[in-house]
Amino acid sequence: MPIIDVHAHVGRWQFPLSCGDADDNLRLMDRYGIDLQLVSASEAVVYDAVAGNAALTKELASRPRLCGYAVVNPNRIEESAADLRRCLDSGRFVGAKIHTHYPGRLPGSREMGEAFDAVAEAGVPLLLHTWGREVLQLPDMVASRPGLRVIMGHAGGDAWREAAHAAASCEGLYLEHCRTAADAGRIAYAREAGVPVERLLFGTDATLIDPCWSLGVLRDAGFTPAELDRVLWRNAADLFGLEVPG
Repeated sequence: MPIIDVHAHVGRWQFPLSCGDADDNLRLMDRYGIDLQLVSASEAVVYDAVAGNAALTKELASRPRLCGYAVVNPNRIEESAADLRRCLDSGRFVGAKIHTHYPGRLPGSREMGEAFDAVAEAGVPLLLHTWGREVLQLPDMVASRPGLRVIMGHAGGDAWREAAHAAASCEGLYLEHCRTAADAGRIAYAREAGVPVERLLFGTDATLIDPCWSLGVLRDAGFTPAELDRVLWRNAADLFGLEVPG
């Protein structure tokens, strides 16, 4: 079946990795049968959102299997809101990405609230880096902005139990479980908490992490073929309005 990866990156990091350009993304996609990948620029995440988004725009122009997230910096919200509109106008970006720890702004802060407002106004899904109990702030933040849809990247990280309950309580929250530690039972816990399969998405954190990690987590989650069809691609296609290449 098709595969859409909703959490990946283009570019080099401050970590000792051997990959980093967009062609490395495509090589990993070919290896694991990933049809489409939604990416943010590592430069935009860790250093300069506007410059990183501009560099990613050039990379996306010749690679139709990659779609972009425009990174929004909560510390420079007016600049980032205008840049988000420019990226979406290019036709190659399908959502927004916000990190929490690099800019030092967590859910519940004024700056993060303003960033959520900008994404809600743009009308696109948001991939939010989540790692910690601050995920408990998200149901109220999302519910107060009708139409906003937020993917909890890493499904809360070490707070995956709290993230599961947060997502179960709010229809605008989705879970995506990529991370470096494959804690057993995370997906089963989320489903028992009441998160429907329609709000579970597949992400890899490539090229920081090899996609085999996330594929293994799904293999062990006990999905039926119909459920796996939804998680691997159909949910993402519906959320972002994507068409998978034949």
